[in-house]
Amino acid sequence: MKDQQLENTIITLHLQKEWPIRRISRELNISRKRIRRILVSNSVLRDTTPEGGIPLKKRRPSKLDPYKEFIGELLEKYSNITGQRVYEHLKEKGFEGEITIVRDYLKNIREVGSKTPVRMIETDPGQRAAHDWSDYDITFTATGKKEKVTFFSYILSYCRRQYVGVVDDMKQQTLFRELIAAFIYTDGVPREIKSDNQKACVVRWEMGKPVFNRKYLEFATWYRFRPLTITPRRPVENLKVERPFWYFEQNFLNGRTFKDRDDLKKQLREWLTQVNDVRKHGTTKRRPIDMYTQEHPFLQPLPANHFDTSVLIHKVVNQESCIYWEGYQYVAPEKYMYELCPIRITGSHMMIYSPSGEQIACHTLAEKGRKERYVGIHQQPRKKPDLVIADVISRLEGFSPEMSEYIGHIKQHKPNSWGHHLRNLLALKVNYRVEDILVAVRRAWQYKVFDSGAIERFLENNSEPRYSIKLSFKPKNNNGYGRKK
Repeated sequence: MKDQQLENTIITLHLQKEWPIRRISRELNISRKRIRRILVSNSVLRDTTPEGGIPLKKRRPSKLDPYKEFIGELLEKYSNITGQRVYEHLKEKGFEGEITIVRDYLKNIREVGSKTPVRMIETDPGQRAAHDWSDYDITFTATGKKEKVTFFSYILSYCRRQYVGVVDDMKQQTLFRELIAAFIYTDGVPREIKSDNQKACVVRWEMGKPVFNRKYLEFATWYRFRPLTITPRRPVENLKVERPFWYFEQNFLNGRTFKDRDDLKKQLREWLTQVNDVRKHGTTKRRPIDMYTQEHPFLQPLPANHFDTSVLIHKVVNQESCIYWEGYQYVAPEKYMYELCPIRITGSHMMIYSPSGEQIACHTLAEKGRKERYVGIHQQPRKKPDLVIADVISRLEGFSPEMSEYIGHIKQHKPNSWGHHLRNLLALKVNYRVEDILVAVRRAWQYKVFDSGAIERFLENNSEPRYSIKLSFKPKNNNGYGRKK
């Protein structure tokens, strides 16, 4: 073994004090040959550069080498495949080794971390916040059934104070409502808000830059914050909202039971203020509520009026004198049948307006899982509403002046059923646009066809319906004049 102290003494005596080798040998009682070897070795290491650098350890070939490409294909296709299953696939390919080297190889390649270092960027007070969604399967004790529950998270980047809400979906309307609730909860709006690339926020990327959703930009302008987003496939850019979900899962969802969604929401509100706000944060080493008192003065004040999150659409009152929305029929006055009416839908209500803008009905939205399909009427069966024929003719003539002459021809060629055909013709407005109906009528007139069923078939084959699912409008009794089955 080398004696580092002896070597240092020899080098010091010979080079610094200029002792000759013979004297060093005599004083230290070692051979002159050994002294020369030490001196030469030290000079070589100091004054010359080895040509091959550090010698590499020779790598022995492995029985697994011919199969590594195949293993890579398996991992790409099945990311969570076990070592046992990989070993079984390899045995089918003729692998003669043991499962141990397979497991060691999988452990090495799966433990390779990101080549890009993760850096947490700290921001100034009031500068930035972030939001995201996350789904969890929760078993409610009231029913004993496991349900998927979606949580919305919003966090201030400086103080780490967090708002979490329970939502039914991840639509843009829901996003706006939850952001407003978060603004109210934190009593202010930051200058920037970062999201992921969800469609409610980002439409697409062009030339390396995000194209934000027009409605989201309108919302951002209302509250005067600058929208930001992460680079696609780079979730580490939003760690300040991603990481808290892990703490939320481990601290709130872990070891708790919930009777139902209302109980879940109640316990969540208590946890946010009594636990999450007053814990010592792992990064800042301070309580979020204490840092929030410093950040609050830097947040922008809330506007006097909040952004209108309701959905504004136009829908035709169908043959049942109802507005069809998400599987339910919302009742409207019968005199507005087949009229195109403006509809306003909030988080809890539907308001129906006449074509002139007057509110004609207001209904509470049907709760999830409701069996009764009608909203706003009694469950007892009632006579199907129908329009007076004079009103039908008046509305058809409102399509275009040319309709008057076509109506006259229908009366002439269908003397016993012309009323039925006119009602069917008006009812087409439920599923098709007036412009398309007029095109079909002109074609029918050209070929002397005065049957509403023929016009309907033409529209089915040549026009795009208003809805993905066709709504039924055919009378219960068509007296043999309707479309043949």
